[in-house]
Amino acid sequence: MSLVRPRCWLLVSLAVLWTAAVAPAALVAEDAIVIEAKTQGTIPIHLTGFPPEVENTLTFDLTVVGFEIAPAGKGQYEVRGGADPDVKAVLLEAGLNQPRFSRVYSGGNLRTQAHALSDDIVKEITKLPGIARTRIAYRCISGQRGSHNELLSEIYVADYDGANALPITQDHSVAAAPAWVPGRLQILYTSYLSGYPDIYSQDLTTSARLSIAHFNGLNTSAAVSPDGSRIAMILSRTGNPSLWVANLDGSNPHQLTKSSGYEASPCWSPDGRTICFTSTAEGKAALFTIPASGGTMSKLKTGGILNCTEPDWSPDGKFIAFTRASGEFKIYIVPAGGGTAEEYAAGEDPSWAPNSRTIIFTRGRDPSRRLSLLDVPTRRVKDVSRISGSCSQPSWTK
Repeated sequence: MSLVRPRCWLLVSLAVLWTAAVAPAALVAEDAIVIEAKTQGTIPIHLTGFPPEVENTLTFDLTVVGFEIAPAGKGQYEVRGGADPDVKAVLLEAGLNQPRFSRVYSGGNLRTQAHALSDDIVKEITKLPGIARTRIAYRCISGQRGSHNELLSEIYVADYDGANALPITQDHSVAAAPAWVPGRLQILYTSYLSGYPDIYSQDLTTSARLSIAHFNGLNTSAAVSPDGSRIAMILSRTGNPSLWVANLDGSNPHQLTKSSGYEASPCWSPDGRTICFTSTAEGKAALFTIPASGGTMSKLKTGGILNCTEPDWSPDGKFIAFTRASGEFKIYIVPAGGGTAEEYAAGEDPSWAPNSRTIIFTRGRDPSRRLSLLDVPTRRVKDVSRISGSCSQPSWTK
């Protein structure tokens, strides 16, 4: 292997999509909720008795997962409560005298307690897991340029609604493509900290950082297996960017693809047996799958949709969300076994929530790229307004 690594100030476009920005990431006051909605299929619910902070938090949490806040007497459900000082609530169903539950929440602050209440409401009514206490990681342009005029960026983590945003990197370099290790406070990402695109692992509790892939050429797009033991990644150490798998610490790397095209953006099936990724092996970018243990890559049917990139497999194993990267970028969803892909929203970088219902993604163009939430069944789109700056590549904890 050559001891000289080529300087590559731009990542392969299929592996990481770079964007421009004019403002750094920051917390801002919570704006009015921005929703593009089709209300068909929503669940009307009335909230009463809560202080503004609790009511606003509940409104955000519930409308993200298919509820519609209704006036008094118009809800299928009603939540009565207060905060004195802890949040207390009673969930009632219209026409029934017996409460679905009556609970008091303590610990943390009012926002934390409201998130716990909203998760309980969602679980009780829809039987799906709540997502209000989950977290996201994402990339945000710093607004500065490096010595080669490249736009600098950092990795941030935040609550799923944008609260409590914190920088994980402060390297004044180029960082991208964050990915969570399932069940751990640990993130993998690509960084030019060394001057080259390497993959790093960082423990969020200790801030300890380890370079786990620093081969000749490109090292990017790390994706962690559901059991947290392996990573899929894109390396160009043998020529074109190809799909590789390795142990979580980067040891024992094994090349899975050797096509004449470029591979990018791997993701794992929930059972850890299959990897879906983007490849230009047949010309235009398309989705392919391959056994994680090795084998033949197979093209995933998407109903004629071309330029398919950035796949993400839903945690329940049923669907794959992806970006159609041509013209105005669009979010599509296709059955995991292939079939007709359906358009859901304008945007890119989709990442499924643990409930297999909600997707966080990037929409807009610089200087106003922003993170947004899509409720798949109702197609409602809500901006994460508590995050500012040109942010992209969100990754939801699994």
